[in-house]
Amino acid sequence: MQQPSKDPLHGKRLDAILEELVEYYNGFEKLGEKINIRCFTDNPSISSSLKFLRKTPWARAKVESLYLFVLREKKRNETKRGN
Repeated sequence: MQQPSKDPLHGKRLDAILEELVEYYNGFEKLGEKINIRCFTDNPSISSSLKFLRKTPWARAKVESLYLFVLREKKRNETKRGN
């Protein structure tokens, strides 16, 4: 029997990650402040951003890194509320 992966990115689609980040930061404007790339700052959309991120490994790495940070923040906030 296989153990489930401990990697939070395992099984997560790039579009789901991007949509969650846009929601967390209340739109592309704040997301563009966190990651200053044109697909977030110049006429942004989910589809155009996905095209760019799929072709640009360094940008995708930044998005995935920010997503992991957001997951840690959410977990930290849940822990604070539980105490």
